[in-house]
Amino acid sequence: MNEQDFQFFKELVEAPSPSGFEQPAQRIIRRALADDVDDVRTDVMGNVIAHIKGPEGAPRLMLAGHCDEIGFMIKYLDDQGYLFFAPIGGVDAHLVPGQRVTVHTSGGPVPGVVGKRPIHQIETQDRDKVVPFKNQFIDIGCVDKTEAAKLVSIGDPVTFSVGVERLQGTRLTSRAFDDKMGAFIVAQVLREVRRQNNLSVDLYGVSTVQEEVGLRGGATSVYGVQPDIGIAVEVGFASDYPGADHKDSGEIRLGRGPVIARGPNINPALFELLVATAKEQGIDCQIMGIPRATGTDANVMQLARGGVATALISIPLRYMHTPVEVLDWTDLEGAVKLLSALCGKINTSHSFVPN
Repeated sequence: MNEQDFQFFKELVEAPSPSGFEQPAQRIIRRALADDVDDVRTDVMGNVIAHIKGPEGAPRLMLAGHCDEIGFMIKYLDDQGYLFFAPIGGVDAHLVPGQRVTVHTSGGPVPGVVGKRPIHQIETQDRDKVVPFKNQFIDIGCVDKTEAAKLVSIGDPVTFSVGVERLQGTRLTSRAFDDKMGAFIVAQVLREVRRQNNLSVDLYGVSTVQEEVGLRGGATSVYGVQPDIGIAVEVGFASDYPGADHKDSGEIRLGRGPVIARGPNINPALFELLVATAKEQGIDCQIMGIPRATGTDANVMQLARGGVATALISIPLRYMHTPVEVLDWTDLEGAVKLLSALCGKINTSHSFVPN
């Protein structure tokens, strides 16, 4: 694990970026890539688009990882100074009460906790019931609404107050690996391609926004870039924990390499090229069958304009959309190596028309 790369990864993951509020993470991406790409810009949606020019007439390849995370938004301040909120993206209401959170305000971060009635005061028949989000509240320690309003505004975003921690070996845990680790991989591929100076495509790396609320940044950026080939870099459901259903999710394990998706959302020729490249490079990889739209930026990439040859590379992730997501650093390294090799392999002789 290169310590400099890890510190970039940690800074990116810990930057607050709920959907619609991705600017802190995008500033880190722009800064990291400034000296390694030919051009980096931000579009009106907030997508960061970095470009490394390839040979004249080379196929245009777009790599995309979304930098937004799930979170919350402040909706109402009551007379006692408690903050009521709503989820941004798919958050499980079960796991929120009792959590520490951070409200990201114009004056800086404000710490808080999501209140939870003591179990002693909950009727037995109510202990397993889910408290609706509209009845959950954040306590920032204020005595009334006037004090709270001096710190917090309606519409302020909120995140869980946890960051990156090392577990055993190469395992890591944090909130927001979904999918800032994808944006990290895209950035690392751009830097590695520049270092190797082995590029046969016209390469665009995009850190997309608002994926968690409808693939919005992916949809607009693919229209702006107009690629011939698009690869989304995402997280995928690991199934190596107690109670996981292999019959539903397949057998996907941490540390066994990146996951290459196969199904109707995936161009078959591009899938085969990825598998062949992994074998040539000695990169361990796993295959996941997805018999429908993937629910990732790959979906909107495939359907842009007249259609784009699309693939999906995922990193196995445990406990998705919780504050304790877990992944293995070696899977990220495998994905960077695979995609970097692909950037020097695709050329004008490749056809991605199914036959």
